[in-house]
Amino acid sequence: MYSKTVDYSVASLLVVSLVLLGISFLFGAGANSVSSAFDFYGLTDVMPISNLGMLSGVVLMVTSGFVVLHQSKSIAAPLPLAAIAVVCLFTLVTLFADNRWIAAHGGFPVIGSGQGVIKYFALLPIALFLYCRHQLSKKTLIWWNYFPVALVLFWIGGMKFLELEAKAIVPLVETSPFMSWMYELFTVQEASNVIGIYDLLMAILLGIGIWFNYRPLLIVAWLGCIAVFVMTQTFLFTAMGALSDTSLLTGLGQFVIKDLWFIANMLIIVYLTFDHRQNEQ
Repeated sequence: MYSKTVDYSVASLLVVSLVLLGISFLFGAGANSVSSAFDFYGLTDVMPISNLGMLSGVVLMVTSGFVVLHQSKSIAAPLPLAAIAVVCLFTLVTLFADNRWIAAHGGFPVIGSGQGVIKYFALLPIALFLYCRHQLSKKTLIWWNYFPVALVLFWIGGMKFLELEAKAIVPLVETSPFMSWMYELFTVQEASNVIGIYDLLMAILLGIGIWFNYRPLLIVAWLGCIAVFVMTQTFLFTAMGALSDTSLLTGLGQFVIKDLWFIANMLIIVYLTFDHRQNEQ
């Protein structure tokens, strides 16, 4: 029953995120991200951005449908697995586009429009858990799901020490009832630094807890990490312009809603850590 509950929870987070993103793309949101992704493949010369956005929305909606159908045992695992893999790889390959990187800051590891792109790394481990976990060891699955969590916390957490990122998060932090107090105690840059230190520390502690299988540390770090992704979901309701009455999610909303994938990664990690029935190899 516990396994079924986790499966349902992870699949539900996946479906909700894909449906919201799909609807938003269908109604024209995220035109810049659509343009950046398809321009990398030269498709913006073939089809208008609006049509490409609708195509993106359809693909995401179909993928979410495959997830639902598999949960109801109506289709086999290869279909949703293949759909998720296509979505991930199509998007992640565009990280090689020049417009993803901030050349003024030396490029790697500083990323510009690709901040939202790296979040797609979270989808593949979720798919492996839902559709291939009996072919993989528990340890392998845990590390696969830790990787995207660590990647996004290190990458985006590290960017908090840059002035451009410190200023970019001001509209999010100052409107949040949970975080606005930081600007009363710290300057904009100091508050951003504190957030960055927190992100990096939690990612490191989680990795140490997993490596040494030290459960007290793992639990503390797990709570610290998942708090980051739960907090970002509150921005959908507190930040100006995260939701739209015409497209459901704006560009900011699309960026934030992807953190549901990391919540799913975290649920998988804690489930596999404390479930003794999964293969230990």
